[in-house]
Amino acid sequence: MFLPTILPLLLSVLPLSLSAPAPLPTPPNIPSASEARTALASLRVAPQGPQDGYSRSLFPHWITISGACNTRETVLSRDGTNIVLDSNCYPVQGNWYSPYDGARWTKASDVDIDHVVPLSNAWKSGARAWTTARRQAFANDLSNPQLIAVTDTVNQEKGDQGPEDWQPPLASYHCTYSRMWIKVKSVYSLTITSAEKSALTDMLSTC
Repeated sequence: MFLPTILPLLLSVLPLSLSAPAPLPTPPNIPSASEARTALASLRVAPQGPQDGYSRSLFPHWITISGACNTRETVLSRDGTNIVLDSNCYPVQGNWYSPYDGARWTKASDVDIDHVVPLSNAWKSGARAWTTARRQAFANDLSNPQLIAVTDTVNQEKGDQGPEDWQPPLASYHCTYSRMWIKVKSVYSLTITSAEKSALTDMLSTC
């Protein structure tokens, strides 16, 4: 007999008890779609340079960031939840969501840190002429959307391919991925190919 009186009260309280999941961490400084389109229009279009002389060692990476933590461990902690670190800053426990493919992981060994713009791509797009210090800054950039924790096998499938040849399996992430890629290319004044620009334009259309 009290149901008509109690029901509205229950309905008003229910949303509070079913709290929404916390937003997943994302790399910093991702531009809006509008900002990305403007930045894309300003990037210089040019053929890729040669691969000659390239080596990952020319981009010193996973440098010490703080205490015992290197860049990789810092990103694992940033992009994960419920992280437990050992004395060497290695995550011995945690949860990771890979936005490239939607997979969830509980072991850090199943997760890679992807360079959104691959080191090899950067080399052929202008980084060949950089100093070692600038290449190191690029390979360890925590201030821009250049590093992200993703499923290891997906990262390996991507390799050094640009968006004209490879895009995240999860189509719903194409908008974000293109904005990240454009931001990094813009910050570092790297060139893009015509095919790359076309692919990025298509990906931005999903935003």
